[in-house]
Amino acid sequence: MSQPGVMDTTVKERAGLALNDDFLRKAVKFTTERLRNGKKSASEEHGNWDEWRERGRQIRLHTIAHLDYYLNEFVNNARANGVHIHFADTSVEAAAIALDIAAHKQASTVVKSKSMVSEEVHLNHVLESAGIEAIETDLGEYIIQLAGEAPSHIVIPAIHKNRYQIAELLSKEAGEILEPDTTVLAGFVRKKLREKFLEADIGMTGCNFAIAETGSMVLFENEGNARMVSTVPKTQITLMGMERIIPSWTDLEVMATLLPRSATGQKLTMYMSGITGPRRTADADGPDEMHIIIVDNGRSLQLGDPEFQELLNCIRCGACLNACPVYRHIGGHAYGGTYSGPIGAVLTPALNGNIDEWNDIAGASSLCGACYEACPVKIPLHDMLVYLRRRKVEDGHGNKMESMGMKGFAAVVSNSKRFSAAIRLGQIGQKAVVRNNGISLKLGPLKGWNNYRVAPSLAKKSFRQQWNKLDQELNQEQPAMDSSVRSRMEQIIREREEGGY
Repeated sequence: MSQPGVMDTTVKERAGLALNDDFLRKAVKFTTERLRNGKKSASEEHGNWDEWRERGRQIRLHTIAHLDYYLNEFVNNARANGVHIHFADTSVEAAAIALDIAAHKQASTVVKSKSMVSEEVHLNHVLESAGIEAIETDLGEYIIQLAGEAPSHIVIPAIHKNRYQIAELLSKEAGEILEPDTTVLAGFVRKKLREKFLEADIGMTGCNFAIAETGSMVLFENEGNARMVSTVPKTQITLMGMERIIPSWTDLEVMATLLPRSATGQKLTMYMSGITGPRRTADADGPDEMHIIIVDNGRSLQLGDPEFQELLNCIRCGACLNACPVYRHIGGHAYGGTYSGPIGAVLTPALNGNIDEWNDIAGASSLCGACYEACPVKIPLHDMLVYLRRRKVEDGHGNKMESMGMKGFAAVVSNSKRFSAAIRLGQIGQKAVVRNNGISLKLGPLKGWNNYRVAPSLAKKSFRQQWNKLDQELNQEQPAMDSSVRSRMEQIIREREEGGY
């Protein structure tokens, strides 16, 4: 699931490169702020957004808790509709199944609509290695395919590029200079892809939701390319994460409200296609043959895990990325995997089940909880990041100096006298390094922090010192309190100090 060659570096090193790329930071900030503000307006206009969030959460919790039942129902109904169902345990198996279908059809060209699962299994690389041309037809995906890059965002793959960079890429493809005008650029891509739609042997899609009660699948999009991919070629292949199931069309109403508002701030997507099997005799268009590849690739490992099962509730809206202060500064490629942002920081190591390879990615978070507040199905990603950090330490991947530092910190703060003494020593010791705005020293634990900000200094007087002074002043101004009351207060204070407060 990692980007080719990316694991040669750490997330800290990749984040450092992104933070020093002013252009990338401005591009990501501009788009994420627009998406975040759009979501805020759309959810406020909705009126009872939190109630619908809870409805969405309950639907996902129920479905994942009974995933075996609903998967079985979906598969039986899809097969009754004439769909060929395939199960893939791993990403390698999923790509091999798709390649086998393409080989059986003697396909030379595949047109694809946006699919994070196909990115997850690196399907384009597999097809191209077999001599099969794979063309992304989503504008953003087409752009990053030409650039030889992975998506930087779940919903907006080319979020890190502006129209001048895009014009340069498309000009190379066109063999002529194209103006950096969105109408001109979109016009070129539209004409180019129209030819590909008509030539393609196979159309390949993802799946936003699969409806168990009818064996149907539903696609959300804004460009119409998924509808072309699923109607023009004679053979259709759909890659579907095993958790994409929802029980009924009634449940889709909730998801069709939550997903577009959370993703782009739209009330509805431009196109929402429901597909129930291949073309029937009376149908004017559609594929003659339809295959659905249901992909596990680590998802089943989360079932029954009290800390991570809710990961499977994700509806891939990207709202957590737009809300995350870390993602908004470093973009998606710094995370190293197919999925970026808060969801990627948890999902990538969880699906891979490899803490050794991904032991640093959970640190790419401030644990502020903005992702939870943004999530339309209330996934507690901030808690999961803490769980991952704990597992990292339990599995022996913790930093020894950090471990020693935390033990020292625990010893100090667990005793009020030691804590007060440490505060007083800190107030004295910091005088050598404090400047007007705080501590700018780049040394030890402060080195990374102070590369991009200034550490706050300790207050000249701590809260406890100020409280003691206020208490003394009040005692001087007010009559002596009843001795029994004072005695009881002193007892409470002693008990709290002995308890470490």
